[in-house]
Amino acid sequence: MTSTIRRFGTTSLGQTVEAITLRAGEVTARVLTLGATLQDLRLAGTPWPLVLGSDLLGAYEQRLHWCGAVVGPVANRLFRAQVTLEGQLWQAEPNDGANLLHSGAEGISQQVWTIEDASEAAVTLRLDLPHGAAALPGNRVIRALFALSPPATLEITLSAETDALTLMNLAHHPYWNLDGTATTAGHRLQVMADHVLPTDAENLPLPPVPVVQLDLDLRSPRALPDLPPVDHNFCLSGSGLRPAARLTGAKGVTLDLHTDAPGVQVYDGRALNSGPFPGLMGAPYAAHAGVALEPQLWPDAPRHADFPSILLAPATPWRQRSLVHLTRAPAE
Repeated sequence: MTSTIRRFGTTSLGQTVEAITLRAGEVTARVLTLGATLQDLRLAGTPWPLVLGSDLLGAYEQRLHWCGAVVGPVANRLFRAQVTLEGQLWQAEPNDGANLLHSGAEGISQQVWTIEDASEAAVTLRLDLPHGAAALPGNRVIRALFALSPPATLEITLSAETDALTLMNLAHHPYWNLDGTATTAGHRLQVMADHVLPTDAENLPLPPVPVVQLDLDLRSPRALPDLPPVDHNFCLSGSGLRPAARLTGAKGVTLDLHTDAPGVQVYDGRALNSGPFPGLMGAPYAAHAGVALEPQLWPDAPRHADFPSILLAPATPWRQRSLVHLTRAPAE
């Protein structure tokens, strides 16, 4: 069996975007070649999507730039949109005040990837970035594997290689809503982290502090509406594939996120607004329609020698693996 591949639409630049539908066990996923985007995810017995997305390509080009996409090559924020590598300054166009967020307009979430391999339950997408693309050095090859396995697991493995010293911090950026409701008010979130990065007035990270200092102690589940505004990197201890977060909806669906990344960005979705484009439930998304859980290296790492490095050198392949396990409580 092979995956189902169909034309999804044409970008404003005339590029064809394809949609790949994957199936295994109780899960069906749809992935777009635009931005390696998880456009839809369904669990058998649950009559609504579990991620935010749209059936209209224009929504992704205009309002949902990072929704479900793989972001990078530098995910999250970079101070003043610049870095100096081997004595040369590389300057991008700022898109978050004076800083860079998710590599801006040249980021990989805005590019059309190619299908390198596809089967009934998995697809590997590839993007080639030439030297200088996204305002960084190196001819880079980036891959994103989406794979389903029974009964209800989604694997996302991101990888990259380069022929020159560069920066690499890829992150998958889904927005989750496990209830099919207008907001995530009924959700409870647990994050297995003792420390978190505070942020300054520009949303740039500061050195880690214990989670209790920011009222972001999520080591035990807490209702999302009870949290302060959150757009923070939680610092995961340990290494290898390990539990990172658990999100529980009010209607019986639970998500368990495992990752080998050193951090996970949690964003409460307070600025979401897809209007006039409808989301997968038929209405435009508004504030708190979904919560983002993004495995990643820590943001703005070049300015912080004690943060995990986001430097990538030739002959040292980059890899990040995450698993999403979905379960559904039995009907009463």
